[in-house]
Amino acid sequence: MAAVSAAQAKPVRLGGPIFLKSDDPRELAQEHRRLGYSAAYCPNAALKDTARIKAIADAFASENVIIAEVGAWKNIQDPDPALRKANLQYVIERLALAEEVGARCCVDIAGSYNPKVWYGPHPGNLSQKFFDETVENARTIIDAVKPTRAKFAFEMMGWNIPDSAESYLKLLKAIDRKAFAVHVDVCNVINSPDRFYRNADVTREIFSKLGKWIVSCHAKDLEFQPEMNVHFVEVIPGRGAIDYKTYLLSIAYLPRETPFMLEHLKNASEYDEGRKFIRQTGTDCGVRFV
Repeated sequence: MAAVSAAQAKPVRLGGPIFLKSDDPRELAQEHRRLGYSAAYCPNAALKDTARIKAIADAFASENVIIAEVGAWKNIQDPDPALRKANLQYVIERLALAEEVGARCCVDIAGSYNPKVWYGPHPGNLSQKFFDETVENARTIIDAVKPTRAKFAFEMMGWNIPDSAESYLKLLKAIDRKAFAVHVDVCNVINSPDRFYRNADVTREIFSKLGKWIVSCHAKDLEFQPEMNVHFVEVIPGRGAIDYKTYLLSIAYLPRETPFMLEHLKNASEYDEGRKFIRQTGTDCGVRFV
């Protein structure tokens, strides 16, 4: 992809965690803008606290900061039936919160059969049984809420579905719900040296096949550390090998302004570095930010 013109591309909405010690929605929204963010993770709010939800929605809208995501990080494939049921109910409530606050999406992973690590690898995670149960879980969550604004999405992972553009397409078709959408994290599907070295091609494939369903993306980077086996490590954007020009251009070519959310960094200084790198890379390739 070459550099894009203003007429060809949508602006990108960059976002990330903030470190302001405040619980006031207006102060939080203003801090996002001070940092150059136009997208945000949803601040803490309980579904029953309608006044706070409205205050968050109003404050962030007044600063032109969209709520990109409500995280729902629970294992809805937990091997313990009681935990699985409780986790599923939690995710339903998080999607309901996303709908009430006007977030772009509620996002979780499809889960794992691993009994020790809620997101960990397990041979069953790649089975037809896991796929079928994932379809049923997504339908159950969406049908319980019936959202009209927020979407529900699974984050891509390297050792369970969806682990590629093709597997996400299969899920979209099988789940068959308008409220099911796509969340992109390119780093999460880099699970081999081939994908690592061809990460620009992987990115282009994801966006070409899934673009019309993409509602939010995560921003991080990967370094390949030499060991006696394959070992990728998450690093600050700009310190790894992810082709950020391709990533940013792919987001800019989407049919709507799409949030690009920094995550998994240690402190405000690291987020400052990552944010500056992304904005400079965008400037270099003609991508605008809101």
